[in-house]
Amino acid sequence: MTTRRQKTALITGITGQDGSYLAEFLLEQGYRVVGMVRRTSTINFDRIRHIQDKIELAQGDLLDQMSLVDILKEYRPNEVYNLAAQSFVPTSWRQPVLTGEFTALGVTRLLEAIRMVDPEIRFYQASSSEMFGKVREVPQNEKTPFYPRSPYGVAKVYGHWITVNYRESYNLFAVSGILFNHESPRRGLEFVTHKITYGAAKIKMGLANELRLGNLEARRDWGYAGDYVRAMWLMLQQDEPDDYVIATGETHSVREFAQLAFDYLGLNYEDYVVVDPAFFRPAEVDLLVGDASKAREKLGWEPQVSFEELVRLMVDADMDALRRGIRYPEHHEATAGSWPTQPEEEVDNA
Repeated sequence: MTTRRQKTALITGITGQDGSYLAEFLLEQGYRVVGMVRRTSTINFDRIRHIQDKIELAQGDLLDQMSLVDILKEYRPNEVYNLAAQSFVPTSWRQPVLTGEFTALGVTRLLEAIRMVDPEIRFYQASSSEMFGKVREVPQNEKTPFYPRSPYGVAKVYGHWITVNYRESYNLFAVSGILFNHESPRRGLEFVTHKITYGAAKIKMGLANELRLGNLEARRDWGYAGDYVRAMWLMLQQDEPDDYVIATGETHSVREFAQLAFDYLGLNYEDYVVVDPAFFRPAEVDLLVGDASKAREKLGWEPQVSFEELVRLMVDADMDALRRGIRYPEHHEATAGSWPTQPEEEVDNA
């Protein structure tokens, strides 16, 4: 009897929200999981600490072409998931060149390394609904034109199209998942969803008396990160490479998110939420909502966790953390050097 050879997956950005959920999922599928991390003193391993003895960590950097080549040669992955990026929109305004280096050119470096070392590797690129920006149609699907409204969105458009280019030019199995907002208790506190649930929990526990937010009318298509990493994997199991929008198809405002979180704790959000113009974007993205019908039909993918369940899941996790005396660092900002996270499409009110 022959046994099937164990597959190896390389995940860049494994310490981020999506990286940690994807690592868990792939371990359940029987994969050998290798996570790429940068040599930096500020890496946060909290999200993967519970599986750290089951995965392998390799040092590499999206700014360093040879480090990528070396990792591919050493670990010989069957699949590569590129989830690393400078992914926080406000930082992309302050550090647009760095954002371009990681979020755009980093994709090219990784694709070129794959082409040089082993063109049979299957590659997943984390594209973003932020690429749609000033939307040309509602809802947005795979054929909707891009109109990015931030340096982050612009960099993601480059990463998306260079992936298509390598697929068509070199016949690589390279796909892009255009993921809409996806959240979880592991979301960074700088993202508005976690800022809301953590802020509401602190108020409930008597640790704060207000929550300052920006544009309450911005609307997003919010799903659960655990559902979305399953879609990433499904894309790399298909016979032919293609790009897919991953979304719930529902849209909710920041106001609705806040109201639901506070209501769940028996509080009236209007008594605590303060609108602060300091948290508005230079160029706002007002409405993002995805049409994932292609993923439904071709991948058999559908979200399992509802918007209401997602908000309650995050509130419960924050309440539990606070009861156990765990306090998150305030005003943390993700950078490519500190939290090399996932394809985040955040409403940056934090």
